[in-house]
Formats: sequence, C-alpha cells, structure tokens
Amino acid sequence: MKPLVSILIPAYNAEARLAETLRSAISQTWDHKEIIVVDDGSTDRTLAVARTFESQGVAVFTQKHQGAAAARNSAFARCTGDYIQWLDADDLLAPDKIARQLQAQASLDQRVLLSGEWARFLHRSNTAEFVSSELWCDLSADEWLMRKMENNIFMQTATWLVSRELTEAAGPWDSRLLSDDDGEYFCRVLMASNGVRFVAGSRVFYRYSRSGNLGYVGTCDSKRAALWLSMKLHVSYLRSLNDSPRARKACITYLQNCLGSFYPERTDLVSMAQKLAVDLGGHLERPELPRKYRWADELLGAHVAWQLQRNLSGLKWWLLGSWDRLLYGLFASTHNWAPALTNSTNANMNRTRSNEISIRGAH
Repeated sequence: MKPLVSILIPAYNAEARLAETLRSAISQTWDHKEIIVVDDGSTDRTLAVARTFESQGVAVFTQKHQGAAAARNSAFARCTGDYIQWLDADDLLAPDKIARQLQAQASLDQRVLLSGEWARFLHRSNTAEFVSSELWCDLSADEWLMRKMENNIFMQTATWLVSRELTEAAGPWDSRLLSDDDGEYFCRVLMASNGVRFVAGSRVFYRYSRSGNLGYVGTCDSKRAALWLSMKLHVSYLRSLNDSPRARKACITYLQNCLGSFYPERTDLVSMAQKLAVDLGGHLERPELPRKYRWADELLGAHVAWQLQRNLSGLKWWLLGSWDRLLYGLFASTHNWAPALTNSTNANMNRTRSNEISIRGAH
C-alpha cells in the first residue's frame, strides 16, 4: 500500500492566504494523503475559510491561541500518516512536491530526511526564483548543521518530508520558542536522522511577509529571548554531533551573524553570546551597520542608527509588498490570472540581507 502523507497546517489569522495554501495541498499528485488544519484561536475568518474545504476532505480543528508550535503538536497528535508534511498557512507546495520526494525515498530507510528546493515570493508565486545553496545536496546531519551555521542559510519548513518514525524520535515542537521554533525543531530531526537526501525539483513557495512572519524578530523582547534559547540549543546540538575545530568555528560564526538581533538594546544577551563564543575558543565583534547607515551611528549614536536602519528596511519591504499586491490584484482581475507554481525570476526576494537573520527552519 502507498504510504499515507499527513499535510499539517497550523493557522492563525491567515484568512487572506489560507485558501490558496489549501488548494496547493489538495492539488498534490500524491493522492494518498490527509490534510489537517489547526486554527490557533484566530480572531479573523481563518476558521470559516478552513471549513469551506471540509467537503474536499480537509479536517479542521480549533483551539485557544497557544502559538504555532502548540498548533503543530496538536495537528500531529491527530494525524495517522506514515510521512509528515509541515506546511505554514500562507506557503505553497508545487503539485508534485510530495510525489517526487516519496519516489526518491523508495530506496532509502525511514530515518533519512527528505528535503527539496524553495524560493521566496510576496504575492505572486510566479516571481519566485529558485537559487541553490550549500544545503541543496545530500549531507550528513553534522555537515548540514555546520554549513547552515557557517553560511547563515537555512531550508524553509515545508521543504522537509519526514517519516513518522523520525518525527516521533525527534520529539514535539518546543512551544517556548516564539521565534526560530522550526530552526530548533529540525535540528532535533536532523540529529535523529541518518542524513539528508536532497530531491531536486521538489519545490516549495515561501511567502515572505517580514514583520508578519514568525521568524522575524525585530525588537520584540520575547522573540529575542526565544532566539537566544534557540541559538544556545543549536550550538549544543552541533557539538553533540561534532566538536571539531571547524564545528566550533561554525558556532562562533553563527553567534556573530545572529548578534545584530540583540544589539544595541539587549546588552545582556550580547554579553551571554560573547561568553559562549569565548568558551568555544573565539570572540565576537560589535555588529556593523551597512555602510549607508554608519553616518547615523557616528552622529546620533548606535541606538538611533540601528532603529533608523530597521525602520527604513521595514518601509522598503512595505513598499515592495504593496507594489506586488497591486500587480497581483491587477493581473488576477483583468486576466483571470492565478499565480503559477513555476520557476521565474525575482532576484531581490532571494538575496541574503545582511541585517536580517535567516532563522526560518533548520530551517
């Protein structure tokens, strides 16, 4: 019998995009599947939107607002699949995403973790550009983590297809983590695995909304504290697999790349990160602003300069999002256009941003 795949979708205030996400799940060419949505106490019409898909086999549950990690744990507790496909409520799967990965899995054991390609978009998925990274290949668990931490890169949550055996071995999502919960979770999945098999052509479309994104930390103290906890766990997880000089150097690089999420307001977290770096045999430098903001640092001080950088960056992404939303609505209304899940071009959406930490999935 073909394996049953559980597509698990936590949803919170996602009424605008949930329908599109559910259609991408229903359209999977792998037909032996179940789709479960857990509404995490939304205050908009998310639950009502989800229930319009019940006639197409989507199972819908609701709970008091507890956070994405708790909603994912609730969805997993209700599923019966042999494989787990995690999917956020605004992201999209290419129609053959799951089928391609299960075809590759046929010759592998249940402890091999399957990954695939992903690309960012704002509103029009046909603008997504798939750009490979050092993680887009078959890797051992420790090599995967070292490359992630050395290069400040990740794999988006939905790229993974995880066997039930491996999911149960990894344990539940950590509901303490208000940011980087997927980064920490998939570290544990990796540690329990027999390595990663990368499946070319198995594609995910990641809707990037910045401030509305769980992975965006900003100046929220609770998210900063959660990120620091995840960072400490990342370091301990890698060192449990590999404590070589290269692994320790990767940990120091990772701490340095994340330091900008705390600086200059949270000097306590900066000091703790510095202490951990010293324990690893290195040290951390003061985070640097992009060159175009350094005049503000010199004239107005670090606090004002960093806030200016964050505000202008936020304005930039708001303008990009507004323009893309306008084009989305224009083409949809005048040409009966729906976003095609194909490979196109939009280099700006896949460019690594020097002052925003890549923390979505182990990511």
